[in-house]
Amino acid sequence: MSEWKNKLYYGDNLEWLRNLDVFPSESVDLIYLDPPFNSKANYNVIFTEPGGQKKSQAQVQAFDDSWHWEKEAAVSALDELTASHPEIRDFIEWVGRRGDKKSTSTAAYLSMMAVRLLELHRVLKPTGSLYLHCDPTASHYLKALLDSIFGADNFRNEIIWRRTNAKGLAFTRFASNHDVILRYSKSEKSTWNPQYTEHNPEYIENFYRFVEEGTGRKYQLADLTNPNKNRPNLTYEFLGVTRVWRWPKERMQEAHKAGLIVQNTPGSIPRLKRYLDEQEGNAIGDTWDDILPVQSQASERLGYDTQKPLALMERIIQASSNEGDVVLDPFCGCGTAVAAAQKLNRKWLGIDVTWLAIDLIEKRLENAFGKAIKSTYIVKGQPVDEASTAALARKNKKEFEVWAISLVGAQSRERDGGVDGIFGFTEHDRKQRKILVQVKGGDMLNPGMVRDLIGTVKKEGAAIGLMITLRKPTPGMMTDAAHSDKYHSELWDKDYPSIQIRTVGELLAGNGFNLPTTENPMKKAGRVRKVGRTERML
Repeated sequence: MSEWKNKLYYGDNLEWLRNLDVFPSESVDLIYLDPPFNSKANYNVIFTEPGGQKKSQAQVQAFDDSWHWEKEAAVSALDELTASHPEIRDFIEWVGRRGDKKSTSTAAYLSMMAVRLLELHRVLKPTGSLYLHCDPTASHYLKALLDSIFGADNFRNEIIWRRTNAKGLAFTRFASNHDVILRYSKSEKSTWNPQYTEHNPEYIENFYRFVEEGTGRKYQLADLTNPNKNRPNLTYEFLGVTRVWRWPKERMQEAHKAGLIVQNTPGSIPRLKRYLDEQEGNAIGDTWDDILPVQSQASERLGYDTQKPLALMERIIQASSNEGDVVLDPFCGCGTAVAAAQKLNRKWLGIDVTWLAIDLIEKRLENAFGKAIKSTYIVKGQPVDEASTAALARKNKKEFEVWAISLVGAQSRERDGGVDGIFGFTEHDRKQRKILVQVKGGDMLNPGMVRDLIGTVKKEGAAIGLMITLRKPTPGMMTDAAHSDKYHSELWDKDYPSIQIRTVGELLAGNGFNLPTTENPMKKAGRVRKVGRTERML
């Protein structure tokens, strides 16, 4: 059997999930998904811009969280359900029966989700569980949908995750401050590891009042008598006291020999030492108010609007999987579930339709686990040659731009002003200098594009401008770039061309730009290191 490799898949998760060679039936132990909520919100990733003021930020829209029947895929999904699952189609049509904008949008959203949830149910092992993260916008519809696909008997929990800060003003209603996580199992045989929280300090103070000499272990004295008084086989004399005891006499004697039984005075009822460090704590219920959202100054914060805290993913993964199990996140976003699975020694698979997410996850993994992590996973679906690169450019111009700038380690910005990507480097004065990147995916290239880039570099006070082209640049473009000013780095005592051009093919072949050591503007994830058998964020 070949060595397992974790995987990131770039593209539509439905297309990947329907590839039976990639995702065989009953091959995944745990699925967590945090799909768009149909909340009508636009989510952005925030980057600090190199060389700018502290408050200067650039944005790139991660996704538009809304669904419409105008999207061809929504209509196609409903057509599929008509043939394969008419009961689900009837439910979706019922949701959209009013015909207003909100109900039709919700119906479109559910049709898109239904075909994906059917595939996720297929790939889940009989012992597996699925956790669907949503909000009250559509949680009730999604629960009905999951009942139909998984069976109402396999519904396990509706978890309420309370965020610290309430969303929105409370002028007309109570402010919203929670998300919903729906848990379903594939069968009654699902993996389950109970989770516990630490005891309340006040509880410890009141109930664990004794400290053992020599070890310093806290303990309480527990009752050893049996609540059932009609147990002749457990009725005997022990340390001069006759009672109906919880244990047989042999076990009582062993516990006494081990120093676990205390009799304060002769004739008093013996009691059992119950150590605090042996107690599991409080069982976790279905209302989670002990996990904070990702705070502004948290080491794990990446600036991704929908980023979920690592602790949330860890609780889910620990509860419903074991080490070595396979965890799948089909809407992996900034990769919190992937990072948590890696941290907890699980195998993992992540899918996302944006290259922004794939690139972000790769950087996050390297920052958190070190460069060696790169050898433990592979990326599928990205362009690898001129033909696949051209296909991406034709399919989605913005995705092509995001992918192209990732080849040099830059990040996108939404309001580009003639700039598709940006990153930078630090000079001798410890201040950052900007590098601007333009991507040209069309066939019509001309020297005017180079002159425009020169003007943009000067206007923004950048040090260097890079142009990435899909096709071979014209001789005039190369001449204008070669005659541009040089940038002299005092730190490296070296001149660099201030305008440089490379084709995507050249970059894929390893012929990169001539640059100082650069830095990515994305906020780095905190490093994870092992402490014994556990790991923590530095």
